Amino acid sequence: MTTGRRVALAAWRLAWRFAARTTIAQLVLTVLGAGAPVAVAWLTKIVFDQLSAPGGPADLTGPIAGLVAAGILTALLAQVLRYLRAEQGRIVALAALDQLYAAVNRLVGLGRFEDPQFADRLRFARHAGGSGPAEIVAVSLNLLQQVLVTAGFVVSLVTVSPVLAVVVLVGALPAVGAEFALARRRAETMNTVGPHERRELFYGQLLSDVEAATEVRLFGVGSFLRGRMLGERRTANRVERAMDRRALSTEALLTMLSTGVAGGCLVWVVNAAAAGTVTVGDVAMLVAAVAAVQAALLGVVRDLAGAHTQLLMFGHYLAVVEAEQDLPVPARPRPVEPLRHGIELRDVWFRYREDLPWVLRGVTVTIPKGRAVALAGYNGAGKSTIIKLLCRFYDPDRGEILWDGVNLRDLDPAQLRARIAGVFQDFVSYELSAAENIGIGDAEALTDRPRIEAAARDAGVHDILSGLPHGYDTLLSRIYFAGDELNGTTPGTTLSGGQWQRVAIARSFLRGGRDLLILDEPSARLDAEAEHEIHQGFRRLRDGGTSLLVSHRLGTIRDADLILVLDGGTVAQAGRHDELVEAGGLYAELFSLQAAGYRD
Repeated sequence: MTTGRRVALAAWRLAWRFAARTTIAQLVLTVLGAGAPVAVAWLTKIVFDQLSAPGGPADLTGPIAGLVAAGILTALLAQVLRYLRAEQGRIVALAALDQLYAAVNRLVGLGRFEDPQFADRLRFARHAGGSGPAEIVAVSLNLLQQVLVTAGFVVSLVTVSPVLAVVVLVGALPAVGAEFALARRRAETMNTVGPHERRELFYGQLLSDVEAATEVRLFGVGSFLRGRMLGERRTANRVERAMDRRALSTEALLTMLSTGVAGGCLVWVVNAAAAGTVTVGDVAMLVAAVAAVQAALLGVVRDLAGAHTQLLMFGHYLAVVEAEQDLPVPARPRPVEPLRHGIELRDVWFRYREDLPWVLRGVTVTIPKGRAVALAGYNGAGKSTIIKLLCRFYDPDRGEILWDGVNLRDLDPAQLRARIAGVFQDFVSYELSAAENIGIGDAEALTDRPRIEAAARDAGVHDILSGLPHGYDTLLSRIYFAGDELNGTTPGTTLSGGQWQRVAIARSFLRGGRDLLILDEPSARLDAEAEHEIHQGFRRLRDGGTSLLVSHRLGTIRDADLILVLDGGTVAQAGRHDELVEAGGLYAELFSLQAAGYRD
């Protein structure tokens, strides 16, 4: 099966599954709509022939009533079809959106989200999933209607002149090829413009984002970013303008061709009528048939071209929905048991792409059950990468990671992550209420206000949140209004960087009791007093549990049971704080540099 047919069938299956009744109704009305113009042409021929009959016109009540009925039917069918297509579009778009983001959510790792090609494809899929299936169904039904109309009028033309029928059909062949060529160029144009539009969106967001506003204004780079944004838009405009000019010239030539064919047919039938070889009704029939056949064939060609574009776009949707897992998941994963012994990295090598250098080079370490292990080292040494591998956002290129002796590849990633709590240095500030910002750390606790408030107290942010205009129900956003109304009037609010970090820490407290607690720079935005308070809370949280701490502030990791010093993707040193300081080396150097600032 060709790709186009497979994509079209997928769109029809989606429409049939979720909107069968509206699809059937459209099919029935499409067939009825195809017969109406043919009936009008024949009824018009009958009226003209009777008006020009030698004995005078017969009773025209029937034909005239038929013309009126056909006119009313045509108008009503168009309105009902418009409604059915809109309704089908709403139903199918909702289902397609659900399937799209369910597929995105099934992706185990992070690699696809860092792929620019996937980012473009996902953007196309978001649009195509919302409108593609309904438009493909509509185009298919339009094609059916145009084919039926063409067939009906070709038969009518044959009754007048078989030669004219052939001339009209052959005259439409250049239009078919030209429109298909335009469709391919339009699809190529969309693919070319896509990256430029994505970068334009990026620069536009920087210019309007509240998070970036401070630096943009302080550094005075607004004009620079605006220039970059407009440059991307101008590049996209040049590509689109070239496409539009090509389409304009092609359409003009096709219009001239169709006009010439219609004019030639009209000259022939007028001369034939003057010679008495055809009737006045035949003239009316031929004029209507030629115009209708040309319009229908042009409609078929344009619908086919439009269908080609829609199929290409919906192909992006299918590529995302049907994408294989970025990381392998066993059909029957082993259950993730509570941690009893520890987590082991055996000769782990990793790099983010084959053309990039190794981030980890043969790392072999053990994180014992019930112990606090810290990672230290320069930026880029591989500390955060180890965390991502432990959460199985990526798989090692070589080596393995074991959970109580079981390879992470053999476990269910969702079950594994359910046993992990953590605070990441790149935590998310959700445009949600204060309670939801904490409760999202454990979906089962979203409605458990006592648990949420307890976690906020442990993170030292309860007084701040309870003092907001609407307490924990205050929307933490300056972009949206509170409430579901379209024109909400209650603006949200936002927090300082340190307050946001406390909220993120509260999420990890909400996940207390997990087997592994990961703390990746958890106090980077906090002052010294708040940092001390938070780490006291973490000590209580991890009491008897297993934890992995990453921090550039070596004073915060000095109490760890084991400190691993990474350098160039390898474990350069391992031991407790006092042992490493006494042994000298990289850790002692880093600690001396930080301590010197306080001593001086």
